[in-house]
Amino acid sequence: MINVLLVDDQAMIAEGIRRMLAEEADIAMHYCAEPMNAVSMAIEVGATTILQDLVMPEVDGMTLVRFYRNHPKLKDTPVIVLSSKEDAKTKSEAFENGANDYLVKLPDKIELIARIRAHSKSYVAQQERDEAFEKMRSMQDEISKANEELEEKNKMLHKLSTMDGLTGIANRRCFDETLVKEWDRGRRNGTVMSLIMVDIDFFKPYNDHYGHQGGDDCLQAVAQTLESALKRAGDIVCRYGGEEFTVVMPNTDAEGAQLVAEDIRAAVQAKELPHEKSQVSDFVSISLGVSTVVPSEKYTSKQMILVADSALYFAKHNGRNRYHHIAVEDAEESVLQGEGHS
Repeated sequence: MINVLLVDDQAMIAEGIRRMLAEEADIAMHYCAEPMNAVSMAIEVGATTILQDLVMPEVDGMTLVRFYRNHPKLKDTPVIVLSSKEDAKTKSEAFENGANDYLVKLPDKIELIARIRAHSKSYVAQQERDEAFEKMRSMQDEISKANEELEEKNKMLHKLSTMDGLTGIANRRCFDETLVKEWDRGRRNGTVMSLIMVDIDFFKPYNDHYGHQGGDDCLQAVAQTLESALKRAGDIVCRYGGEEFTVVMPNTDAEGAQLVAEDIRAAVQAKELPHEKSQVSDFVSISLGVSTVVPSEKYTSKQMILVADSALYFAKHNGRNRYHHIAVEDAEESVLQGEGHS
């Protein structure tokens, strides 16, 4: 439906235009004789075209055109200015103030109806496009929000899938993924990396003596101590399995890795967790094996684990509560082949 609002203080003009539009079933005419009410009435009737007289008392037509253009609900509503004379300067001023068209009153009936229909059709189409665009943008916002929520949930699921349920630190899966990622990075960049294997000394006797709950408490305490002892954000401690832990350290040479290993060992010792069944200390202690290598095609990440495990074996069989370091390139062939400890 086309809603036309005529704003004109002359009743005779209003009657003339009403008669012109009377037989047009798709056009509803509304009349406003008071210019002060024009803006509110245009909004109330949902005007699709405004016929605006230029010469009016109190507020002139040019001012009203500017009002329409500055109002958020009427800024796009077509305005056809009605003037008593064909004057180029007045016409130019009307267009400068935001009018869409200009007619001399009383206009020809056919021309008036044609222009009303053309302007209203264009306006309604634009409104429909804007509404559709707004709906599409709203849908896009909803989709974007849903994707963000899904991404957050996926991150949470991934975090849960890579977290050890007992200790709260990274699990074996996370260790495997991290080691491969850092190995590939080191190989591309030619940078050194180190790995520490950690084992709680005499944990089985501890578990037998203090019970499974005591054993779980011990694992949690050691895990948190290891994590707290790490100084760099890129280093990561993982639970490898049972009472074993690992520390992956990118961009860390042999000297740096040995310093970290000693810091970790000392931190666990300093916790002074009682261990009556230990044969090396009155408190819980750990043994550590450290391996270092510049990743290359010559070696594999699995061999780095084998070397660290061999170094751990050496530490455990040479007194425990200590670390031992072996560079991958210095490891015996039997260790690199996984044939057992040297």
